[in-house]
Amino acid sequence: MRQSTQTVVTSAFQAPGAVPVVGAPMAGGASTPELVAAVNEAGGMGFLAGGYASPDALASRIARTRELTGRPFGVNLFVPGPDTADRERVQAYAREIAPEMDALGAAAGEPRWSDDDYPAKLALLLEDPVPVVGFTFGAPAAAEAAALHTAGSAVMVTVTTPDEARAAAQAGADALCVQGAEAGGHQGSFDDAEERTLPLLDLLGRVREAVDLPLVAAGGIGDAAAVRKVLSHGAVAAQVGTVLLRTDESGASAAHKRALADEVFPGTAVTRAFSGRRARGLVNRFLSAHTSEAPAAYPQVHYLTGPMRAAAAKEGDTDRLHLWAGTAYRSAEECPAADVVRSLAEGADTTAPARP
Repeated sequence: MRQSTQTVVTSAFQAPGAVPVVGAPMAGGASTPELVAAVNEAGGMGFLAGGYASPDALASRIARTRELTGRPFGVNLFVPGPDTADRERVQAYAREIAPEMDALGAAAGEPRWSDDDYPAKLALLLEDPVPVVGFTFGAPAAAEAAALHTAGSAVMVTVTTPDEARAAAQAGADALCVQGAEAGGHQGSFDDAEERTLPLLDLLGRVREAVDLPLVAAGGIGDAAAVRKVLSHGAVAAQVGTVLLRTDESGASAAHKRALADEVFPGTAVTRAFSGRRARGLVNRFLSAHTSEAPAAYPQVHYLTGPMRAAAAKEGDTDRLHLWAGTAYRSAEECPAADVVRSLAEGADTTAPARP
């Protein structure tokens, strides 16, 4: 079974009508079944985000996606890390941001550790397999990857360093999502202790030297020229997320969609302020005010700020909302997702043979 799963990712981009574009799994609601299906029907490969979803909700989204598309798609899971948060620092941070909560009439969430129902969601995917299962924040155990292979699923792991690439390959990954520093949202590094600094093209080259696996490039990809560039540097496809956020099928909040087109935001920066884990977003007031004091405490800070962020989204308050965005966010347009995918694939060479 392993030999067949190794070709799932590359062969998906060689099928008739296929294009080398992957729709990124964006946790929190942006990656709807409708968005996955739209990416697929334009010839790409869409991903559902399993992160933050309950097992029942994920099962429902998988079923809905199957109703909408017959092309291969993926489901991504967050690999839980150890509970290493400094509780005193988390409580101090809670006190610091309390006025932000009060301004929106939101109570602070409970700053707790969670495994994000990882075992239950993995069991779901073993019982009801999908073509590709992705992993972020770490690699699956070798036994978990082997079980997915037996079920017929390919395994793709997000990596941010050559060492992570080697570890993922050893665990049984069939392909890697190589995430450069330009990417929006959470950094997919296994160890969040140090900031990732490698630009995508540099990282692609180093990972290609480290492992012999198909590579999907992610980070700051906003147009067809960027797609062609990563393909010329050895990627089999480009993964995009930010440029899909404003599309008709995206589940991103209306406030987030508006912010991506609002010139009041000067750019992006990496922060722990909203979740306790490094993530790239638009520079707004909350990010500017609290990045320096935010502790390395994920998912504790994610749960702590959750009610505030939900209230901010509802009220359209972009000063206190997590506005995840990659460096190419100005390329995001309000249009059907299929149009974005077709535009990204313009001029891409899809004739190269699939890797074994």
